[in-house]
Amino acid sequence: MTLPLFFFYLFSAIVVASALMVISSRNPVHSVLFLILAFVNAAGIFLLAGAEFLAFILIVVYVGAVAVLFLFVIMMLDVDFAELRKGVMQHAPVGIIVGLILLLELLMVAGSAFIVPEAAGAGVVPIDGGVENTRAIGRVLYTNYIYLFQACGLVLLVAMIGAIVLTLRHKPNVKRQDIAKQVARTRSGVETVRIESGKGL
Repeated sequence: MTLPLFFFYLFSAIVVASALMVISSRNPVHSVLFLILAFVNAAGIFLLAGAEFLAFILIVVYVGAVAVLFLFVIMMLDVDFAELRKGVMQHAPVGIIVGLILLLELLMVAGSAFIVPEAAGAGVVPIDGGVENTRAIGRVLYTNYIYLFQACGLVLLVAMIGAIVLTLRHKPNVKRQDIAKQVARTRSGVETVRIESGKGL
C-alpha cells in the first residue's frame, strides 16, 4: 500500500466516523465539533486528489465561517432541543421519501459506470498542465462569470443584513446605555449626596 492510498483510507474513515457522530451525538456542541473534524479530513482528501483550491475553501469558508457560526449560535442562544425533537416523527414520512430518492440517485450515479462505461470520459476537458487549479478557477471566475460573482456577493450581503434585522431584539426589562442622554445631561439634573465614612454600600 502506497502512502497516498494509506492517507486516503485514513481520511475517509475519519470523515465517515465523524459524519455518523454528527447525527448521533446528543450534545449539539459536540455535533458541530465533529462536523469541523469531518470538514478538515475532507479537505485532506481534496489535497490528495490535487484540488488544493477546494481544500482551502473547505477550511476557510466551511470550518472558519459556517461551522464556527453554528457553534456560536448554539452556545449563545438558549435553544430547547428537547422541545424541537417532540414533533420530529410527524415529518418522518417526508424524510423517508426524500432519503429514498437521494439513495436512488446515488445508486444511479454509481451504477452508470457499469451500465455505460464510455460515459465516464465523455465530459472530460483537457487540462493545461502549466496552470495551477487556483489560477485556472480565478481566470474563469473573474472573467466569464464576474457579474454573477458580484451578484452572489450582493445576495449574501442582503441576507446578512436581513438576518441582523430579524434577530435584533431589545428586551423591555433590560436597561441599555443611551449615549445621547448621557451627553445631554446637565449639572442641574445631578444630585450630590454626602455619605459618612463607614456607612456606604
